[in-house]
Amino acid sequence: MRRYAYRCIVCRTTSPVVHQLEDLAAEGAAHRLALHGGHIPDAEAAGQIDRLGRWYAALGPLIAMHARIADGLSDLRDPNGMGHPFWASASATLILGSAAALIFGVISAAL
Repeated sequence: MRRYAYRCIVCRTTSPVVHQLEDLAAEGAAHRLALHGGHIPDAEAAGQIDRLGRWYAALGPLIAMHARIADGLSDLRDPNGMGHPFWASASATLILGSAAALIFGVISAAL
């Protein structure tokens, strides 16, 4: 399940987690109307976050891939929860390590 958050840099506030893009747009519009008179603050951010509350856009490619796999595995048991259970994080690490070993093996065999 996708998770989104709105962040206003001016007010130093972050919205509660929402699961739909329409709810994210409504959250941002309500904040701008209530606190900024409808004006758009500089450097406001809205985007997808992982189960730990980190912005996917701010993560490196390998960490973002690990977070997406762990999020997907965690969502199998608890689609509305936050945080990674240890088993999901360990499984994501195992999947990425296995894929890297497979690619290394294929390249080694080809050479």
